[in-house]
Amino acid sequence: WGPMFARIPGPAILWFSVVVFAASNSVVRLLSDLGAQHAIDGRNAISFCNLLFAGNVCAVVALSAAYRKQWTVENLRILSKADWTSLLVLAMLTSFIAPWFFFVALENTMVTSVVLVSQIETPIMLALSSLVFAERLGRWAIVGAAVSVLGVSLSILLQPAADSGYMIGKGEFFAAAAAVIYAVSTVIARPRLRRIPIGIFVVFRNGVGTVAFFIATNYLYGLEHFIDLASPFLWKWMLVYGGIVIVSGQLAWYTGLKGARAIDVSLATSATPIAGVLGAFLILGELPLPAHYAGGAVLVLGILIGLFGGRSKTAAAEERLPALPTATGSTLQSECRTGFRGI
Repeated sequence: WGPMFARIPGPAILWFSVVVFAASNSVVRLLSDLGAQHAIDGRNAISFCNLLFAGNVCAVVALSAAYRKQWTVENLRILSKADWTSLLVLAMLTSFIAPWFFFVALENTMVTSVVLVSQIETPIMLALSSLVFAERLGRWAIVGAAVSVLGVSLSILLQPAADSGYMIGKGEFFAAAAAVIYAVSTVIARPRLRRIPIGIFVVFRNGVGTVAFFIATNYLYGLEHFIDLASPFLWKWMLVYGGIVIVSGQLAWYTGLKGARAIDVSLATSATPIAGVLGAFLILGELPLPAHYAGGAVLVLGILIGLFGGRSKTAAAEERLPALPTATGSTLQSECRTGFRGI
């Protein structure tokens, strides 16, 4: 698949992948609604559980084919038990629990709310990096993170109270919980994952997440919960979802990181909330609430402050991400900022 992107600049590929990931929230909701409209014996074949499991299967197949050359005996031998433990923990958190929370969030609130609330990932990650690794944060990074948190808070607190009488509904709660899980797992696992080949990292993570989700769902709801998993109607739409959102988005993301500067990645991922809200409007016709406009504007301001406030001209011109033979800290941090990635 490499030659397919060979003549495309790295930043352009990154922008494409970020737009795809941002739209995945709306596509998931759209497909679920479509399945409900074409129920099979009263069941939705494109349920969130079926979509999450089938999507992960597509991701594992595509990424295994793309990174098969990295799954060598030599690469596997260099990994210690501690490395495998870190991979297992990260897989459970970021490819099973957090995506499940995101799907629950999308099922219970507006896509725009999920997109905005999930942006608390980056401020939390910055705070944890400072506490855990004693990393020094610049003044502008702190100001930008604080303003971003304020924006997310306004987008929630200014909304009309939910049926329960609280402004923070079930959807917003699960979106925030998923964002916290992504941030925490990224910070904790970062030191251990610096020497793990990226191909082993992404394939193992998605594979374990898929198996764990299937086992947990069977335990909680029974095997009949996946009764429509073999439905042609489901897999017809999975060709669209899997091909566009998962395969093209994932492969474009990791390819784009190879030839992009750190500032290119920051600019692309900073556009995630805007792209997500626009995707909800264009795909679902979902109009943001006044609270979303107010909170979103403050959130974008915070992102811009953190992005440009403390950046020197030298860093902007010369700083580049490391090549991707391993899952470096920069790679993980950038991945955290893209939020929900469709799987």
